[in-house]
Amino acid sequence: MWFKQLSFFRLDENFLIDSDKLADQLAKRPFQRCSGLDWFSEGWVAPASHLDSPLHQARGYQMLTLRREDKVLPAGVIRDHLDSKLAEIEAAELRKVGRKEKLQLKEQITDDLLPRAFTRSGRTTAYIDSQRGWLMVDSGTASKAENLVSTLREALPPFPAALPRTAVSPHALMTDWLAAGEAGFGFELDAECELKDSSENGAVVRCTRIDLTADEIRQHIATGKQVTRLGLIWRERIRFVLTDQLQLKRLQFLDVLQEEASQAGDDLASLFEATFLLMAEELGDLVNDLVAALGGLEASQQGSGTPAPTTATSQPESGNTDSIDVPWA
Repeated sequence: MWFKQLSFFRLDENFLIDSDKLADQLAKRPFQRCSGLDWFSEGWVAPASHLDSPLHQARGYQMLTLRREDKVLPAGVIRDHLDSKLAEIEAAELRKVGRKEKLQLKEQITDDLLPRAFTRSGRTTAYIDSQRGWLMVDSGTASKAENLVSTLREALPPFPAALPRTAVSPHALMTDWLAAGEAGFGFELDAECELKDSSENGAVVRCTRIDLTADEIRQHIATGKQVTRLGLIWRERIRFVLTDQLQLKRLQFLDVLQEEASQAGDDLASLFEATFLLMAEELGDLVNDLVAALGGLEASQQGSGTPAPTTATSQPESGNTDSIDVPWA
């Protein structure tokens, strides 16, 4: 249940989500497996095996899951079949096959192979936090997160969700924190970072399992490198890596949260519910603290649940399971 990555989008505060309408729209587009000549298929599924509806609601949060299945047909396989067919024609008819005929043969071979191709399946889960004004997506890949938003927008147009625009850029904040040797707003430096030279074909320095307050780290910043990834720990509860695209990768909910969730019950349903609610509350507070550290959102994206703009240099405080389906013979 715990999210592994996080991309988040700002919701328009004037857009009211009709949960019943959203549930009906999601139910109208259920996931169906690829068939025939389809390269991919996608649709909504229940967020957990014990749930029946594609929309799960709890304390004002709405969780949903988009499943996608893609045919896997490597270009090399098509090329081998095409070469074999070309050799067969040239040997039988003693002629060279022209470009137009080659393209027709390639299309025919592709159509023949596609129904027998392997399939790759993946899920992208998200939840809507209407109180704080966020759409939280369990993905660190921009294309997957944006695809979920687009598909959700088709179900409930116009669904105005946009990437957050902050007063301070993530790389500027991360560079300031690393240069100072400490973070603020409830965050502390972990033991991982990536720095890049801003010049074309500039150097890239990746550090893992290292003291980020060491002089050698600050020397890289002194030479003009900027931080593009930074390991952080939020209030001793969540560990993650922040990127310059404002994504949270390798989320790790620490023991205090794991234990709190595990005490909610013994059955699947109660554990799922407790984990979801705990995760949603924690991630919502984390994102709000992060946005506050970045100087707040631009005026056009501010709402009642958004932290007011502040100065990012305030004094620091102390201390998608993918699967492969193999066709049967």
